[in-house]
Amino acid sequence: MSNRDKDLDQLVDAAERIGVIGSPSSTGELSLDILGSAVTKKLVGELALFRYLQDTQRHYALGQITEVTLRNIWHEDPTMRSLIRQRGRVDAVSERQDTHQGEMTISAVFADNAGNYRPSILGTVPATGTPIHLVEDALLDELLLPYRDQIFYLGHVYGSKPKLPLWFKHFDPGPDGAGEAYHLGIFGKTGSGKSVLAKMILLAYARYSEMALLVIDPQGEFAKEMRGQTSGEFQLPMRDALQLLGKETRVYSVRDLVLDRWDLFAQILYESPFFEQLSVPKGENRELAAATLADRLRRAKVTLKALHKRVSFDKAWELLGQEKVQKVFYRSQGSRDRFNSMYEEADVDYFYTAYWSPVTQLFREDRRGALKVERILLDLFNLARDRRPLVVIDLSKEQATRAGQGNISSLPLFGGEAEQPGEPTLFWNDTIQALVIRRLLEGIRFAAEHAYREGQGLNTLVLIDEAHRLAPRENPDNDELRAVRNIFIDAVRTTRKYGVGWMFISQTLSSLHRDIIGQLRIFFFGFGLGMGAEFKALSELVSGRGKAMDLYQLFRDPHSSFDVATREYSFMTIGPVSPLSFAGTPLFFNAFNTPERFLSANGLTEDQPR
Repeated sequence: MSNRDKDLDQLVDAAERIGVIGSPSSTGELSLDILGSAVTKKLVGELALFRYLQDTQRHYALGQITEVTLRNIWHEDPTMRSLIRQRGRVDAVSERQDTHQGEMTISAVFADNAGNYRPSILGTVPATGTPIHLVEDALLDELLLPYRDQIFYLGHVYGSKPKLPLWFKHFDPGPDGAGEAYHLGIFGKTGSGKSVLAKMILLAYARYSEMALLVIDPQGEFAKEMRGQTSGEFQLPMRDALQLLGKETRVYSVRDLVLDRWDLFAQILYESPFFEQLSVPKGENRELAAATLADRLRRAKVTLKALHKRVSFDKAWELLGQEKVQKVFYRSQGSRDRFNSMYEEADVDYFYTAYWSPVTQLFREDRRGALKVERILLDLFNLARDRRPLVVIDLSKEQATRAGQGNISSLPLFGGEAEQPGEPTLFWNDTIQALVIRRLLEGIRFAAEHAYREGQGLNTLVLIDEAHRLAPRENPDNDELRAVRNIFIDAVRTTRKYGVGWMFISQTLSSLHRDIIGQLRIFFFGFGLGMGAEFKALSELVSGRGKAMDLYQLFRDPHSSFDVATREYSFMTIGPVSPLSFAGTPLFFNAFNTPERFLSANGLTEDQPR
């Protein structure tokens, strides 16, 4: 027996014994006979371990206790029940004849191979009377010692003290790599802690200098964290942690992006009030008008980057006044007369300032610190860099309508420069946001395909917040949102082999497109999916594991706690995210409820080694 064997067995012997294997038991689920000394302990959710022999090798099996039941056969006797009804209890049998049984679902089995512990399976049922021990941190540390540098912690085992070991590997081959990309999903009701969990996971991946991270942030929540503008009780210092990890981080707001395609200009002009003020309502006519104007401007040698200039607007205004242009989108003379009436009465200076400039500013290249979308993506996907960055693209309306206020680029940690005060407001709405997201997704797909043809993987994780809005199950009415959804569906099917993984954050499970859910490899489920369509969708993913669903339904609403200190953010996770979950069974944990505990557990403080 090696020294490591002795160390582990000593730790097991010293661990608290709570029961023994009982009958009936199977390789799928074990029955436990709870010891009298443990019947008053909270056992549901606890991580437990037992030793047994299989194929002449010592094995260690771990799992969570999912249920505890009480039985007293004397209390089930009709005559005794009648007596109990009168007296309340019968001292000879009440409590004294109680038996407690637990249900334990095995999540991981390790075989002892000369002191090296390798994954195995529960291929037999150990004998009744086999001791069951509670797992402690020291025991897990010893069992997983060879993988110590890969372990990352998001919280404690559900309702217990040990930290649940997880691993988040980069997508390239190698000791710390998974060898392929995979997709993740985080689901939970508002306030369930899913956004904080996503930020923790980002920091897990940020440990890898060779891995690129991209956050598409429709609401601006992640960008605020990077700016140091933390909100809520859990104020995770993302900037400090990323700086400690040496991960270069860049945040681009809408004002830092330069759009670079004529079809985008035509689509955004279509969405803007520009043509509406000239009596061209939304529909085929306005679509033709916007496309025709963009095409004529391009033929006239007007460039996208010069669209914001008055001379470009004057050229556009001149083109709209030409009958041959008007005939493209208005065939009847009456419609053209109505258009010309509005055209002649229009205040040209006001049109330029109020309707033309907010659209064309999106294509302006001479804004300080602004970069083309293509340039941002090329830099992100540059595989020649030793240290690849984390990029957050803030597409919130707040940033688009904020004029003259500095953005994140002015902060020392990030590249770029602050925008100039007094810049005009940009035209922005949900459709424009979808157009920009579509441009980003097309750029990601193109870069991934190009790298794949060169025999390389991009080793990149893309995080998508508000995924249920961008890739809904039902068909969107908006053409652009429909196009974005289709790109997402195609991307999760194809980009994995290119080394691009996706992490979707959604408030709902049932409203996210089925094809996306079907491609996810790792799931995290927070509070709020226990009723109606959400529960049905969750049950389909955890089919055949009814005890796991029973345990999930015990999750409390974090905001039902009496104070912040007792608040619990509980999650169920499925997939190869932990060295304790390779059997495919769900694991349950409570996420750290203070930043200090999270940072300390993962060595993300100045005084701790990483």
